[in-house]
Amino acid sequence: MVLETLNPMHYNITSLVPDTMPVATVPILILMCFLFLIWNHEETSSIPGPGYCMGIGPLISHGRFLWMGVGNACNYYNKTYGEFVRVWISGEETFIISK
Repeated sequence: MVLETLNPMHYNITSLVPDTMPVATVPILILMCFLFLIWNHEETSSIPGPGYCMGIGPLISHGRFLWMGVGNACNYYNKTYGEFVRVWISGEETFIISK
């Protein structure tokens, strides 16, 4: 009987984890999602152009410049947003001014 109580294989590992563990993880996950949204939030600019959208906007903008070329991409953005446009090229905010 003494050997049976000292045997670590005798204990069920799930009985050692408290039942409140899943309940405590929900607020932690909500807090992490909230902090992630705050960290990725940027104020909207008054200058027209594609949105930031957690870094997806700059990737699409840069990809359009690589795929279409500078001239065609500038014409596309000017037709879409107007004469003064904010885009991202190589991760840097770039302004296109044309008339």
